[in-house]
Amino acid sequence: MAQRIVSPCVGLCSTTVGDSVCRGCQRHDGEILDWLSLTDAERAERMQELDALRVAVASRFLRVEDEALLESQLTRHRIRFRSDQPALSRAVELLRVGRDRIHDLSRYGLVVIGRDAAHAQDPQALYAALGAALYDAGEARRQAQTISPGSGTLMT
Repeated sequence: MAQRIVSPCVGLCSTTVGDSVCRGCQRHDGEILDWLSLTDAERAERMQELDALRVAVASRFLRVEDEALLESQLTRHRIRFRSDQPALSRAVELLRVGRDRIHDLSRYGLVVIGRDAAHAQDPQALYAALGAALYDAGEARRQAQTISPGSGTLMT
């Protein structure tokens, strides 16, 4: 039996208000429209690409010091994540959902790094910077992909 691939949708689709890349899941408008027609393998590949994008961007802002602590806090606060989801991708979800309730990122197994260490005391500002960087990376990813004329198939 084929494994069901969960949609990356987080119920916050900004493409409905004109963004070409969703600020919630980082898929571009074409991927969102085509999601249900993709095969399980294609969906799995897209999920891996989106995780890699989140990891690449989040690694400029955060380091996961304790994956078990992060996972236990996600579970405790009922924040959805996948068992195969990389820790930094999970951290993006944590900040998206809990940025207004988090006071100490170390209690979630996270450390703010790099030029954005000043945001360590303000998870909302950290998420704003991270969200802007994710949008830019998603837009660059969208522009790198083209639609094959007449087929609706994404070509990289």
